[in-house]
Amino acid sequence: MEHQKVNQKENRQEHRKENRKEHRADRLLFRKATQADEGQVYALICDMEQRALPREAFAEIFARQLEDEHYCCLVCELDQSESGQSGQQPELAGVLNLRLEDQLHHAGRIAEIMEFAVAASCRSGGLGRLLFARACDLAREQGCTQIEVACNQLRTRTHGFYLKQGMHNFHFKFSKSLTGTDADAGENRLGR
Repeated sequence: MEHQKVNQKENRQEHRKENRKEHRADRLLFRKATQADEGQVYALICDMEQRALPREAFAEIFARQLEDEHYCCLVCELDQSESGQSGQQPELAGVLNLRLEDQLHHAGRIAEIMEFAVAASCRSGGLGRLLFARACDLAREQGCTQIEVACNQLRTRTHGFYLKQGMHNFHFKFSKSLTGTDADAGENRLGR
């Protein structure tokens, strides 16, 4: 009897999770970023990096990338038409910034995820999976034969996400500060 109650409770919890995921997916709009999104994209990426990035430099780079055919910044916004907030700036739930380039060592066009962040309130609801799938579709449309991402070793949950999306961990990425201002060189931390 006790075992049956536990199973029923687990089934109800799983059913609620599935309904939440479907509900969220119905409210999501995927599109390319515009200049009006810069502030929210900045906030999402600062949250991902767990630090405030230099604001002016970020804004300049964002504006340049919007005009550069080698970059595509995808955003996911929450559809606010049902909430009565349709006249306001849409709330961004996620961002995925792609760099598209021809690489000699692949003899082909490759898409690389440069930044990928989902708002804390929207995590674990399937949004990241949907945004990743959109990025893969876009990369294929642009003639890319592969999608890649570099991810900090400390982000173990993120590694699991990428593996679930069918990615493989075949490479190491190495980095070195060229500014001479990295006080804790050699120490891995988020926000680098």
